[in-house]
Amino acid sequence: MIVKMSKYAFMVYHREYERFLEQLRGIGAVHVQEREPSGDVEASRQLQAERKRLRTQLLFLEKRQNETPAEDSKNKRTPAPARSLTKAEGAALLGEIEQAVEELTRRQAVRQSLEKDIAQLSVWGEFDRATIDRLHEAGYEVTFFTCPASAFDAAWEDLHHAICINRVQSTVYFLTVTPVSAPPDIGAERVQLPAHGLRELRAHLAAEREYADELDRKLTDIAFNDRLSLKSYDTLLLNELAAENVRLNTGREVEDKLRLLEGWIPAAKEKEMEQALAADGYYFRKLKATPDDSVPVQFRNNAFARQFEMISRLYMLPKYNELDMTPFLAPFFMVFFGLCLGDSGYGLLLLLVATGAKLFMSQKLPASMKPVLSLVQILGTSTLFCGLLTGAFFGMNVYDWGVPALDWLKERVALDNSQMFMLALLLGVVQILFGMSLNVVNRMIQFGFVHGLSTIGWIILLVSIGAASLFPDVMPLFGAVHLVIVGIAAVPIFLFNSPGKNIFLNIGLGVWDTYNMATGLLGDVLSYVRLFALGLSGGILASVFNSLATGMRPDNAVLGPIVMVLILLIGHALNIFMNVLGAVVHPMRLTFVEFFKNAGYTGGGKAYQPFKWNY
Repeated sequence: MIVKMSKYAFMVYHREYERFLEQLRGIGAVHVQEREPSGDVEASRQLQAERKRLRTQLLFLEKRQNETPAEDSKNKRTPAPARSLTKAEGAALLGEIEQAVEELTRRQAVRQSLEKDIAQLSVWGEFDRATIDRLHEAGYEVTFFTCPASAFDAAWEDLHHAICINRVQSTVYFLTVTPVSAPPDIGAERVQLPAHGLRELRAHLAAEREYADELDRKLTDIAFNDRLSLKSYDTLLLNELAAENVRLNTGREVEDKLRLLEGWIPAAKEKEMEQALAADGYYFRKLKATPDDSVPVQFRNNAFARQFEMISRLYMLPKYNELDMTPFLAPFFMVFFGLCLGDSGYGLLLLLVATGAKLFMSQKLPASMKPVLSLVQILGTSTLFCGLLTGAFFGMNVYDWGVPALDWLKERVALDNSQMFMLALLLGVVQILFGMSLNVVNRMIQFGFVHGLSTIGWIILLVSIGAASLFPDVMPLFGAVHLVIVGIAAVPIFLFNSPGKNIFLNIGLGVWDTYNMATGLLGDVLSYVRLFALGLSGGILASVFNSLATGMRPDNAVLGPIVMVLILLIGHALNIFMNVLGAVVHPMRLTFVEFFKNAGYTGGGKAYQPFKWNY
């Protein structure tokens, strides 16, 4: 559900405003109403740019810290605790990191160039360039060539004093010594060697590597000693940015003497805020919300529905005056995931992995991962029970094992393919009708009672058709009783689909709605067949991998089990990955398209973000 919000206005004398903001931030519950900026936004932009630079370097340092090997478990390096940095200290440290990273990148390009030159010179060996310079001064030019061994002409040795220096595979490396006035005319590729000798290049490369190692050590030290401090600096910038944004959303009244601020606070916290501000003598007033207000949205759900809030947020937040769909989509999404994955063994594996991670890795995992693991536990449990409908367990059928307890379970819950197909369609009908019921409530809340009557008519019509089809002996389809119900349903469908408009326009819109409902509803229901199809395809693939493992197993006491286990591990790992992906995406599509559409959900709400201290 959505938390009820109250709107407040605050009027403060300009000299008291900064102290007021500190008080308001200490309360930590007011979401500031956005408005046209009342000042220069340059300071806010600079803070945002600084945080962007900082976040980039924090990711770099975190990666470096994680990739730094420990010599042994006893000497494992631990990060230093965070220390408070002033804004100047944080900016200086950030600049130092950026300079070191830039220098490391530049030096890497220098090393690559040196390595290329060394590789080029290594085939010629070490030689004294001073000797070549003296020969040039004496009137002789030393020229370096390379050519295929088959193209080398021995006559060049006499004509141009060619000297073979090296042979690498089918390539010859040679040089010629000729008068400066008579350069050699040879059908070979002339080589331009680096200006420095091999020994000098290697010494330069060694110095560059030593300097790069020094920079690496420096950045690693910063990663362990200062990363947490930089995170506290990021928090400092975030707090300063929040305060600056509040100032920009503050109105300036009475020749800039008064500051006017509007904001939203959860109704449950308004008394606490009023008492705190009244104690310091600040003026505030509770305002009446208008339809044009952009009221922030905060969820408040039970422990089960709370795990599915991340699914709702992937689409968009509801508007303040809409229903929160999270509690309503949660049970459907849970069941749909279980049917799509459809294997009790896979569900048990997900449940065990998520539970193990929460029990043994809770200290190492980020806080954002814990709700994900809780959701995986729920979905794994759903899959575990949904798999019992077909008896699938890692591609095997548990109902073929001859276990009495499983035989008892088979008689009561097992379904064949045709029954699973009908179950998928039935779930689609139930969710769509449930969505239409929510649409009635949504429209009545937002626009008034009369705006939900048309959808009520459609619900009555659809339910009556379903009842008449299932129980023709009680109420024949389009019999006298059914026609009376259809007539009753037709009144709101054709007369109240757009309240307040001309009656003939309503009738025309009712005809158009009837066409859309007749063509769209069938497609919506058939979309739920994917629940059956995905579960069936996943089970087939699992059994195929089982057959491959046993069929391709070598007839060898040692090699046979190894090959079989490898095929099973690789095959089922691929199948789990593909099917879990499908079991997330397709129920999400059914939720966001079929369910939300029929529920009349529009979304577009803004998250509740109170002005508070970040730690």
